[in-house]
Amino acid sequence: MPISPTSTPSFLPRRIRSGQFDISPFSHQAVKLTRKVNRARTLANALGWFSIGLGLSQLLAPRAIAQAAGVAGPPILWRALGVREIVSGVGILSQSKPTGWLWTRVAGDALDLGLLGAAAASANTRRGRIAIAAGTVAGVTVFDILSGMQHRQLENAGQLPDAEDAPVHVEKCITVNRSAEECYRFWRDFENFPRFMKHIESVKVADHKRSHWIAKGPGGIRVEWDAEITADQQGELLAWSSADGADVESAGTVRFEPAPGGRGTIVWVDVYYKPPAGRAGPMVARVFGEEPSQQIDEDVRRFKWLIETGEIPTSVGQAAGRRSPIARLLFRKGAPG
Repeated sequence: MPISPTSTPSFLPRRIRSGQFDISPFSHQAVKLTRKVNRARTLANALGWFSIGLGLSQLLAPRAIAQAAGVAGPPILWRALGVREIVSGVGILSQSKPTGWLWTRVAGDALDLGLLGAAAASANTRRGRIAIAAGTVAGVTVFDILSGMQHRQLENAGQLPDAEDAPVHVEKCITVNRSAEECYRFWRDFENFPRFMKHIESVKVADHKRSHWIAKGPGGIRVEWDAEITADQQGELLAWSSADGADVESAGTVRFEPAPGGRGTIVWVDVYYKPPAGRAGPMVARVFGEEPSQQIDEDVRRFKWLIETGEIPTSVGQAAGRRSPIARLLFRKGAPG
């Protein structure tokens, strides 16, 4: 029999847990809100990393940046602007509610445009390069204002969770050349998971709802948790949540939708998790190739290969040239893709 939705995990955003939405964390309203928040965060994070990258360039190579912008000026000025950019970027990336830092970037953009305008009015300047630089700054300013307005709107509406209450949301989808029923049956047998999820060591099914999971975390740390099925619709959907006291709090859903034109099944995977190291955890883990978004991306591709062909391709044992240090850092040896 289908398992009806149970209570919502406590670590999900308050508005998802409140009476404003269905009790299921994966209702249409909750997913729509989460995607809206994620789009705002994605833009803010991109601006944060851009700010840090630009700041480092200004700090380490002020003369090169000045020459590229066509503006003469002492290196100390460019280094000061670089420090401002780095501080803004770190502020954006480290806060769950970075609205103030985003508007700080807008103020910095206005200052930069003013400096470029003053330089253009001076004699013996490269006005062509200044015009290009000013256009670039103006374009970035538009995104800064848009991001600031998005976050202010979400914060005023109470839709941005507090830092301690903010889960990370990962969404992946892939088209599989198998029927929705076949995909559902394969996924419903949790003991299949170690076959296509490299970080999962074992899954022991206790009954039709509960199972015990053992996985390898970042740095080879072993983590364990109990999970419970919260929704089960034959051939259509599975939803689960970790039990209380889990090493990593998580909840997720996988949906199986027939692809247009009878071309197999679209598998949608939504996962919410609360990093044990806080919001900085995923950034650190990403460097070592252990961040859950990376894992899930590889997992869904392995699932596709396994259910379609019965095996997972690997580069282990194949002749290959020496990989660069960056490739060795970002991609585990033998990992698909």
